[in-house]
Amino acid sequence: QANVPKWLWPHFVRAFGQNALAEAQALNTRAPVDLRLNQLKRPAADALKAVTKMGGEALAWLPTAARIPAPDADTRSGHVQSLPGFAKGWLEVQDAGSQFVALCTGIGPGAQVLDLCAGGGGKTLALAQQMQNKGQVFAYDRDGRRLVPIHARLKRAGVRNAQVRDPRDDDPLGDLLGKMHAVLVDAPCTGTGTWRRHPDAKWRLRLGQLETRMGEQDEVLRQAAPFVRPGGMLFYVTCSLLCEENEDRVDAFLAEQDGFERVSVIEVAKAGGLVSEAGLLMLSPPHLDPLPRGEKGQSSTKDLRLSPHTTGTDGFYMAALLRKG
Repeated sequence: QANVPKWLWPHFVRAFGQNALAEAQALNTRAPVDLRLNQLKRPAADALKAVTKMGGEALAWLPTAARIPAPDADTRSGHVQSLPGFAKGWLEVQDAGSQFVALCTGIGPGAQVLDLCAGGGGKTLALAQQMQNKGQVFAYDRDGRRLVPIHARLKRAGVRNAQVRDPRDDDPLGDLLGKMHAVLVDAPCTGTGTWRRHPDAKWRLRLGQLETRMGEQDEVLRQAAPFVRPGGMLFYVTCSLLCEENEDRVDAFLAEQDGFERVSVIEVAKAGGLVSEAGLLMLSPPHLDPLPRGEKGQSSTKDLRLSPHTTGTDGFYMAALLRKG
């Protein structure tokens, strides 16, 4: 029924309790194609017109997003890249959950931001848009190969406020220490929240890989902390549904870093003013992580958890950590 590896099932039960089966079954469905309407290049309404040609519709709770519903199993979906608006930079393929997480940071024009695990640049592009090309986004990834697509994507999207830092340089981030209004850690993870798009991945996942990811997550949080200025924010994000990669990692970080405190994602989102009224409804239980997780770790209604079952998005987790002072 669940179609989840046997060894992994207790992890789902820990995360979702009595809803574990429904959550697992939702990961077996086909995912839609979500698009971010890039207002740096074109008003959202104009970009949306291009998407409607493929059956796309606006998302009421995310004004800068459109969704092309998942086709039937025997139907091939159209290629979004064939849309004229895509080549012009009006559109970016990005799951609605990923877009929503970026908005929930409240990061706006003028901020100094470090995207520490930028990869191909999806969240760097989203942040640049909501910053209206004002301020600075520093995009970095310790694996320089993952950064290769970002340069072309930034150019196509009309982003002018992003700097890509090359990990091969000597001390590529040294000048940013203690200066960032916000640091985004989109941490490496098992990707359990994206199984709709990568259904074979669940059968390749092993316990040893989970443990490796947990160690990497601890390390990147330690690496991120010194870049946050006093009063600034550290945002920890994964596309995993597992507590071991999410709440447990934040709990471990806070246990060894007394200079940070967990704050409410919904309060940060409200203060930022970027999330619509309909979007704020997505920030109420059960999405604010209300479920108990057994003896190891306490429930935190300050964190955000999205999933195909509850929000119709890929699975994401987000915690907001304030640097004291």
